[in-house]
Amino acid sequence: MLMPVVAIQTVLDGKKEGKSATIRGWIYRKRESKQTIFLIIRDASGVIQCTVKRDNPSWSQAEKVTIESSVVLEGIVKQDKRAPGGYEIAIEKLSVIGLAETFPITKGKGKESEEFLRDNRHLWLRSRRMNLIMKVRSEVLRFTHDFFRKEDFIEVSPPMFISSACEGGSTLFGLKYFDKQLYLTQSAQLYLEALIYSLEKVYCVAPSFRAEKSRTIRHLTEYWHIEPEWAFADMDDLMRVEEDLMSYICQRTAKNCKKEIESLGADISKLKAVKTPFPRITYTEAIEKLNAKGFKIKWGEDFGFEDEKALAEEFGGPFFVYAYPRQIKAFYCKSHRDNPDLVMSTDMLVPRIGEISTGGAREDSKEELLKRISELGLREEDYRWYIDLRRYGTVPHVGFGLGLERLLTWMLDLENIIDSIPFPRTIRRFYP
Repeated sequence: MLMPVVAIQTVLDGKKEGKSATIRGWIYRKRESKQTIFLIIRDASGVIQCTVKRDNPSWSQAEKVTIESSVVLEGIVKQDKRAPGGYEIAIEKLSVIGLAETFPITKGKGKESEEFLRDNRHLWLRSRRMNLIMKVRSEVLRFTHDFFRKEDFIEVSPPMFISSACEGGSTLFGLKYFDKQLYLTQSAQLYLEALIYSLEKVYCVAPSFRAEKSRTIRHLTEYWHIEPEWAFADMDDLMRVEEDLMSYICQRTAKNCKKEIESLGADISKLKAVKTPFPRITYTEAIEKLNAKGFKIKWGEDFGFEDEKALAEEFGGPFFVYAYPRQIKAFYCKSHRDNPDLVMSTDMLVPRIGEISTGGAREDSKEELLKRISELGLREEDYRWYIDLRRYGTVPHVGFGLGLERLLTWMLDLENIIDSIPFPRTIRRFYP
């Protein structure tokens, strides 16, 4: 009868030294000599070296076991500084649960092609690298929820099927919904706005979909969106909450995920350096800075990926660009009453990735909103319910959307955003 199973990390913490322990997991690596078989076993918590001697009854099982076979084993834990993690298990009993066929990923990242690893994403997720990234992702989500609850925001659940665009119609994914034409959501914003009239401060973490034909290290067609929206607030409130959230996530991640970050080779010091307040510059100042760097960009043009990267190099950490031209922002952005050519919109940018969030004040005047809808050639009937929000007790309100995967890509120094999500969807990638 096997003893109760313990996590590998419990053994690595030294809590079972000199005692018998039972673990279960998968064969991560295997090495053989004439008298000893070395098995590196992995589970969700870590990896540990286990040894089988030739005179052990489990020798035959150890001989036939293959990479990625699932096993359960019992043995004595002993300290060994040469072993990964500083401990190893001398196996006394070994049982094979599922004998694996020849595993297609044998050489690890850097030896297999990127395309091969993407085609075999369902198997590459077993790698230590992806294991660590997914753990940090989970913690970042936990810290996100902790922050909003601490700030008295209420989590809500917006729809994924929508009947009208939040952002540009050119980036909508259309689909047949029975006998109707609907779309996949680009953002929960409009629906969150409806909920503030009951709950005042709301947020969600949910998928968003953008049919952007972009091939950069920061673009996905399906990504997870952190979106808060709240009433009785202005632009200063918006940027304060946004920078507080960013700082909170970075500080907590640096503290709680130190081992994972270091194992991934990421720069933990930049996370520790994220502290409020963040630098703020206007769109006009940003244009001036870019032109001084040799970029040829005119006032009124939107920033591209290369523009944002160049701008971010100057700051070395998160910063805000605000007061954008009216013509490059969405219909719901509130105009500056003293300068209608500008809207109360802000982006947060970080080095190498550029923009990771967009937010601002929402137009709270029914008349101004109707005028903007007309200017952009949108159909008023598509937004009837949204216009209703301005008819019945309208209030100043703000919100923003932060891309989880862009945030992780920056935090963990990932080469490409596709490594920040289990099953990436891009313009060319939808398998597996």
